[in-house]
Amino acid sequence: MFLLLLIAGLGLVTLLLLLFAPHIRTYAAGGVCKSTARLDGKTVLITGANTGIGKETALDLAKRGARVIMACRDVEKGEEAAASIRAAHAEAQVEVRELDLADTCSIQAFAQKFLREVNQLHVLISNAGVMLCPYTKTIDGFEMHMGVNHLGHFLLTYLLIGLLKRSAPARIVVVSSLAHNFGWIRFHDLHSQGSYNSGLAYCQSKLANVLFTRELARRLKGTNVTVNSVHPGTVNSDLTRHSTIMTILFMVFSMFLKTPREGAQTSVYCAVAEELHSVSGQHFSDCSPAFVAPQGRSEATARRLWDVSCQLLGIDWN
Repeated sequence: MFLLLLIAGLGLVTLLLLLFAPHIRTYAAGGVCKSTARLDGKTVLITGANTGIGKETALDLAKRGARVIMACRDVEKGEEAAASIRAAHAEAQVEVRELDLADTCSIQAFAQKFLREVNQLHVLISNAGVMLCPYTKTIDGFEMHMGVNHLGHFLLTYLLIGLLKRSAPARIVVVSSLAHNFGWIRFHDLHSQGSYNSGLAYCQSKLANVLFTRELARRLKGTNVTVNSVHPGTVNSDLTRHSTIMTILFMVFSMFLKTPREGAQTSVYCAVAEELHSVSGQHFSDCSPAFVAPQGRSEATARRLWDVSCQLLGIDWN
């Protein structure tokens, strides 16, 4: 009897999902960037643009006429992504450059070559990231989530900020996450050497993204360079590749997740929307202002994290 009820219940749930699938997909898709702004003559740099929302962001901005530079750790996959973008839009100006955010030497080399060969930068999108990876360290000894998601982009932005200012008006978009709500900056153990939980490490790095955005915005006042963070939504991408459980759950509940194209909408919005030309230091989701957790609004924590980040990277950014 129980088995029959279970089968009937599963059948009913399946039927309801099929009936309401269009409505579920519409809701899950979230906000859409409605701006038709062109980016002809503009240069855009996107990290982690070989897959997922980074690739979709590159495609959208290339369609708007921008020269899009795709900074990727895996150049071969980057070239494949660039080729698919050109196939989708024959006039796309896309190029691939090698960048490993887990290696400060790679970041320095990338920036040096970039500054020699590119004379303008109008949009920097810090999109690359890792999630739920086992405990590993970057080349420089940083915990991987903190090293790639925060410190790598912190250093890259530091190295390119002069060019962004000279190219103003310019924008910086930092891809964070709703996960920042569950993060805390553990200054006593920033690299999780005392204890490690991949989920908490990810949340800490996403909180660091929000805090970096707010502090950078404060320091950029009057420069005509803006910076905002975004939550792309729960996107069905390969970001969960380090977690078998998450990968399975994403497959089962894919109907409730955003596609990479849908997940890219808020990044695109913050990069092009005319109404955001002077908006800075804010957090967005679904192309609208979004809630920031109290720990993400702390000016004291943001300034302390800035100072600690500079110390770890051996730079002086005042």
